[in-house]
Amino acid sequence: MAVESDGRPLDRAAGEVPVAVVPENPRLRQRMTGWRYAALTTNPPRGYVDAVTKTIVLTRAAVLPMTLVAGLLAGLLAVRQPGFSTGWFLLALLGITLAHVANNIMNDLFDTEVGQDTLDYPRAQYAPHPILSGLTTRRRLAALAVAVNVADLAIMLILVAVRGPWVLAFGLGGFLLSAAYTAPPLRLKKRGLGELDVLVTWGPLMVGGTYFSATGHLPWQVWLASVPYALLCTAVLMGKHTDKIPFDAPLRIRTVPVLLGRERALPVTRALIVGYYVLLVAAVAAQCLPWPALLGLAALPTARTVWRPLRRPPPPQRPRGFPVWPLWYAAWAFVHTRRAGTLLILGVALAAIFDVTAF
Repeated sequence: MAVESDGRPLDRAAGEVPVAVVPENPRLRQRMTGWRYAALTTNPPRGYVDAVTKTIVLTRAAVLPMTLVAGLLAGLLAVRQPGFSTGWFLLALLGITLAHVANNIMNDLFDTEVGQDTLDYPRAQYAPHPILSGLTTRRRLAALAVAVNVADLAIMLILVAVRGPWVLAFGLGGFLLSAAYTAPPLRLKKRGLGELDVLVTWGPLMVGGTYFSATGHLPWQVWLASVPYALLCTAVLMGKHTDKIPFDAPLRIRTVPVLLGRERALPVTRALIVGYYVLLVAAVAAQCLPWPALLGLAALPTARTVWRPLRRPPPPQRPRGFPVWPLWYAAWAFVHTRRAGTLLILGVALAAIFDVTAF
């Protein structure tokens, strides 16, 4: 049985995880334990925190796998298609990953500037806030945002030169949706459009844009193939915004869960998860995804596990060892998205290896 650092048993079925402790002057293996813990929980380990751990926390690298899955889905669908270039695909994958990093950084910057992020707001409670926790300064975080965006711009210009102006449309579209999510004057999150933003970004924009960058063309099937996984990413955001209803409603941040209320938002979140499985089967039937992608159905036991917490109120206090409190529904939705996304990618990878094409 896993135990926490103080020797108490942990209940993994309840979402509890061990708390990593890294001593002073750690060995490489101990450092790697800390890195892994930070990458899984967005929180630094207790004790020694090095530059790598700090970067993982600042960039919220724990959620980057959602973007990597979207990019890998595009690449695996493209790898057997005419015009595929491994180099341009990897560059596009780096581009969307940096775009996600930039989005995380800009969200912290803009939400702090408008006074939304405070020490009492969930962002500063489930993980150290880059500015409010003292990990870095506003000026340094802004400089990091500029640097990441400049690097992303350079990648986009290279791909535009190689693949043409459609890359520019995907790149600028992604940047505008990313910035408008929290930045004034649009602040899409505040207007009930943040969930739609995520659906479009992690679906057609990321998958379609990466596929086009890798091959130079974009069949209609790819658009539809991108939707099932995008529903899972949207479910994570729905869970997060449901967790934040008590904090967002007084600030007049009208996310979809705030507009619906928790009793209606939770069925919508569950419907998004069900929609993933329904559309996965439909995408295979429509020959938009290869049939080995049905391996994604193997995540159904995980869906069953997360179903109960997605139907009930959160516990009154933080469960022992739970890493991202006060987020609750978001954590469970993310556990399912991570498992389902991994299985989906494994299935599409098998299709690519054995040349099982859908279109």
